[in-house]
Amino acid sequence: MHTTLAAREELEAALGHRFHNADWLERALTHSSRRQDLKENAAEDNEKLELLGDTILGLAVTEQLLAAFPDWTVGRLTQARAQIVNARSLQAAANRLQLGRFLLVGSSGEKEGIREQRDPLADAYEALIGAIYCDAGLAAAAGFVRRTLLDEALREQADSLGEPDHKSALMLWLQSRGRRLPEYSVVSESGPDHRKRFSVEVRIEGRALAEGEGSSKKEAEQVAARRALARLRDSSEAG
Repeated sequence: MHTTLAAREELEAALGHRFHNADWLERALTHSSRRQDLKENAAEDNEKLELLGDTILGLAVTEQLLAAFPDWTVGRLTQARAQIVNARSLQAAANRLQLGRFLLVGSSGEKEGIREQRDPLADAYEALIGAIYCDAGLAAAAGFVRRTLLDEALREQADSLGEPDHKSALMLWLQSRGRRLPEYSVVSESGPDHRKRFSVEVRIEGRALAEGEGSSKKEAEQVAARRALARLRDSSEAG
């Protein structure tokens, strides 16, 4: 690899997988901008591994959700998978692994700040899934997905995983009654950059109605919207 042995060992410890063939790891970490610098001597970048990893990711998450929640409907399973398998959650997983530190990026990529951008980090995470599959098979790749993505989703979103879009539900509830749309604002942020926690307040017609917390602003907004809608429904029924 072009990274040091110490860096490789540090990353493998975070991944929970020691590569039999280190070339797979190097390829998974190689951004296309690096190939532009190396030209004819370029190693292959991670785009094909990303494609492979994307397929394995969907299979692994679906299989694990089916095993964990055998009584859920297909609709809820599909919604849960969509909540887990998206660029935002994959970037969060990449940040927890600090993948940005290990990406092999070319000069143009460095100037563009590739190491901090959502899509390159999400792509690298998927490429790692593909690399682990090529190195050790499906069980190893699925185990990596469970450890680094699904388990975190179950911890962070246990109450809302697979549920509908609460922000949309709140908006529709208000619109149907001729009321103004909600406004969301971040109340506080805490934690290190790779493990941020956000607190968001939702206000309706100038009145603070509920707060929500999450590992992203969107997640916190969903929690706040769910709580606000529950309060509005309760007050409506009581009235």
